[in-house]
Amino acid sequence: MHEVGIATSILEAGHRETERRPGARLMGIGVRIGVLSGVDVDALRFAFECITAETEDEKVVLTTEPCPRMNRCQDCGHEFSSLQSSPFSDAPCPRCLSTRTTFVSGDQLDIAFIEVEEP
Repeated sequence: MHEVGIATSILEAGHRETERRPGARLMGIGVRIGVLSGVDVDALRFAFECITAETEDEKVVLTTEPCPRMNRCQDCGHEFSSLQSSPFSDAPCPRCLSTRTTFVSGDQLDIAFIEVEEP
């Protein structure tokens, strides 16, 4: 379960940001998770709860935001979400119906925000 390692890294990033603000307390962390990232969101939440249980971080809130797979049409430039399950298969453009589309996002795992309470 690699979600434990991911949860640990997310929490460490929150701590690094908190350390930049003396006396601040970590309150929440938001992450964007692409549908093609390979991350099980429920397992990530569970892992985060486990590593923060009975620690000073027990009340830190993990917020997740799902991100769809996005493609861009090479002919008309339109960006659109796609239900394709692989970054290697191209979905046709819903605007011009071209099949010349490329994968642009959906595999990300990014920290969107870190919320701290300053004294």
